[in-house]
Amino acid sequence: MEERRYRSASGAPIALRPRQHSASCRELAVRCPRLQLRSLSAVTSAVWLAAYGLFVLSENSMVLSAAIFITLIGLIIYLHFVKIDQESLLVIGSLGIQQKVIYYLCILLQDPGDPQGVSDVVPLFQSSKPRLDCLIEVYKSCQEILEQRKTASQPSGIK
Repeated sequence: MEERRYRSASGAPIALRPRQHSASCRELAVRCPRLQLRSLSAVTSAVWLAAYGLFVLSENSMVLSAAIFITLIGLIIYLHFVKIDQESLLVIGSLGIQQKVIYYLCILLQDPGDPQGVSDVVPLFQSSKPRLDCLIEVYKSCQEILEQRKTASQPSGIK
């Protein structure tokens, strides 16, 4: 099957690539390409043209070395913080759904109109993706604070 292009909730382009492994096995991969060759080439060209212009004016070869250094450091930083993300879901008829297990912590926001309802689910630590042991510590700490608030708001004794 061919790749289909969509947009994410934030408007960024994403691609869905369904792969049929067998009649009862299909993989659905969603990828979000962050590094675009056109923008990378434009920025690199602009930095190097500016450096060459400064080199012609100053006749100092350090300007060209600095341009190469700045370009490489910028690329490393860009690739470190803006990664190419891909997530996939594997559906197998006889087994069900299999995928990489990632633990996450969410906050359930209470619906103002319905005290028992949930209006929104907000996942936490989406970029850092801490492991389960760290999330357990965060969860326990939050529960301690919320429990203190709950006990402080309750009357101390019933008469």
